[in-house]
Amino acid sequence: MAIIDTSKTKKPFVVDRDTDVFIGLQLPLHKSFGAEGNFKCTETMMEAVKVNIRNLLQTELKERVFQPSIGIKLRQYLFEPFTEEVQINIEDSINKTFNFWLPFVKVERVNVKMAQNDDDANKGRLYVSVDFRIKSVPNVLESVTIQFGG
Repeated sequence: MAIIDTSKTKKPFVVDRDTDVFIGLQLPLHKSFGAEGNFKCTETMMEAVKVNIRNLLQTELKERVFQPSIGIKLRQYLFEPFTEEVQINIEDSINKTFNFWLPFVKVERVNVKMAQNDDDANKGRLYVSVDFRIKSVPNVLESVTIQFGG
C-alpha cells in the first residue's frame, strides 16, 4: 500500500523509463529469476497503483492485523437484494476509502453490477469496476475490475 509523503520537499514526478528500477510487488506473488530479486515486481507506477487498487478493493474491512481501517465491506452485499440504494452505498464506500488511503488517485467512475443470470455458476456475483486517474498524470485514464463471489 502506498505511503503518503509528508515531507516538506516536493519531489518531481518520476517517469518510468528505467527498466532496472522496480516499484512494487506483483500480486499474486510469483518467483522471479531475473534482476527483480526473489519475486516478480511492477515496473511502472501505473502497474503499482493498479495492484494497490485491487488489494484495497479485495481487502475486507477489519481484515488486516494492526490496520483494521484498511479495506471496504463489499462481501456483505453478496447475499442482499441488489437495489439502487445498495449500489449507491458501495460507490460511496469506495470513494471514501480511496480518498483516505489513495489520495493521489482521482476516481472518475465506479460501476457496480450484480449478476442476475439464471444459471447457478454466475448467480450472486458482484462486479466492481473503477475508472481512475493518477492526479499527477491527469491525461491517462485507467480501469480496474474485480469480481466477488462465485
